[in-house]
Formats: sequence, structure tokens, C-alpha cells
Amino acid sequence: MKKPKVLVTRQVANEAVSLLETAADVEVWMQDEPIPRELLLEKIESSDGILAMLTERIDEELLARAKRLRVVANMAVGYDNIDLAACKMRDIWVTNTPDVLTEATADLAFALMMATGRRLMEANRFLLNGEWKSWSPSLLAGQNVYGATLGIIGMGRIGEAVARRAKGFGMRILYHNRSQKQQAEAETGAELVSLEALLRESDYVVLLTPLTAETRLMMGEKQFSWMKPTSVFINVSRGGTVDESALYQALVSNQIWAAGLDVFQQEPVPVDHPLLSLPNVVALPHIGSATEQTRAEMARMAAANIVAVLEGKRPLTAL
Repeated sequence: MKKPKVLVTRQVANEAVSLLETAADVEVWMQDEPIPRELLLEKIESSDGILAMLTERIDEELLARAKRLRVVANMAVGYDNIDLAACKMRDIWVTNTPDVLTEATADLAFALMMATGRRLMEANRFLLNGEWKSWSPSLLAGQNVYGATLGIIGMGRIGEAVARRAKGFGMRILYHNRSQKQQAEAETGAELVSLEALLRESDYVVLLTPLTAETRLMMGEKQFSWMKPTSVFINVSRGGTVDESALYQALVSNQIWAAGLDVFQQEPVPVDHPLLSLPNVVALPHIGSATEQTRAEMARMAAANIVAVLEGKRPLTAL
């Protein structure tokens, strides 16, 4: 019997590819850059499954050509690149990779807090540029992390993991979420508050919401105006949750103190983006889950979801 075909849109861990090969003929796009759209549309016509990245739009145009497609396995927690309704209408399974990237992303969020609050990137540039001439009491003075107030917007798995780290730093933890998280409150002492109260009281604000119609541009001019002039804003969710022009104005007008950003509205972010010109911005290329162990496990989970569907079973992490 002829094996089904699976398209993998980026080079992933060998273990994941080997798992897929137990159930399908596998084609992997081996380049570092995303697979060209026209080539993706061509190859999807003969694919029974696709292991996709956030860079691939699984939309009506693509699905109209995907006559054999049975499963879309997104190698991410988020899935704003996928038209879920269109997939459901065609009885195509859609899966993601929750849980496995929680701790790595929480590490990155906390690292951004510390790098931004303590001005680590500025200090590194200062030293490498030969500007360090002597010690001074005010030299590159940052903001306290230990004992500060942390506000978490979106208390999902990653938010809870960030809160656990913050507890070890003696931080007061506020959170804003659609529902109360009693277990997280008991474990970390976190307090559920309104968005305005969180922004007004927090020294560090970490945005961790998924990108939905409700959260798109949720951080804008009004929201940044509520923050303290000594506060730090961190975004490790999706770039579309933030009005970047409003954030830029908040930074240049000293409405807020600094920002740490792992995500942008346009990715890769243009190097001439105004936010990248600011010394009080730490910018990263969307590496929230980028540890070798985490990315390998994400690929393995996505592959396992595809294999399950091809074998007539329910996938492990269906959306």
C-alpha cells in the first residue's frame, strides 16, 4: 500500500523525522528561511499531513488546494497562523505543542526582565565600545528585580511558570486573566486584579496572552499611560498584541522606563524599526522556546500528532 505523504516545512530534530517515517513518506524543507509560498501551495496538493511553523499561513487559499490533507501539526503553542474554522469545515485535524515549551519560555521572559531592568545589553555595549573609564555611583544604574512588583497579563501555563520564578525573587505578583487561578494563587501568592490596577502598580509587566480578536493591540496608548515611569514592559506573547507606535512613544517620552521584546508585529523585524533605535529596548528574534531540548520535544510532539491521525487515531494535543 502506498504510504501517505507528510511535508515538514523546516529542518527539525532527526527523532521527529524518523517517527514520521514510520507512517509516511516525508519531505523536509531543509533551508533556514521559510518555504516559499508558491512552493508550499504546490506541495500541499499531494500532502496528507503537514508539520508547520508559525511562518506558514494555513488559510483558505492553501486549504482549497489541500485535497488530501488530514492533519496540520503546528510546532508552536500559538496557532494564529491557522484558520481553524476552515480546517474544521474540511474535517482536518489541527494540533499544537503545549506544555513542552512552558519552562523554556518562562526562563526567557524572566531573562528579559533581568536584562532590561538591570540594563545588561547597554552595559555590554558600553564596555565593548571602550566607554568604561571609571566606576561611578550612577553608572548604568537599573531597577531592582528582587522585591519588585510583577504584573502578569495572561496567567496560563507560562504565566504560572513566570510567577513561580518571581516567588523565588521575593516579588509581589499581580495577574490579570479571564478567570481566577486559585492553584497559582495558593502556590505563588499571586493576586487577581484588573488590567488598569496591574499596570498602575507593577514595576515589571509581562504580556503572555495568545493573539486573538480580543487581545489584538490590547496594549496601546491608554494602557501605557497607566504604567509608572520606572516600570518595564516585557512582551513574549505575539507582536500583534501591542501597538508598537504607542510603545515607542511611551519609551521616548519617559512614560515607561524600558521594554524587553521577543516578538514583533512584523517578523523578522526590520532593522530600521524605530524601537530598535532605543537604548532602553532589549530586542530578541522570537527565541522564547529556543533551547535544543525544547525544540526537539516540540518537533517530536508534532510528529506524534501526525502519526496518530494517519493511523486513524485521535491526536494527542488536538485544537
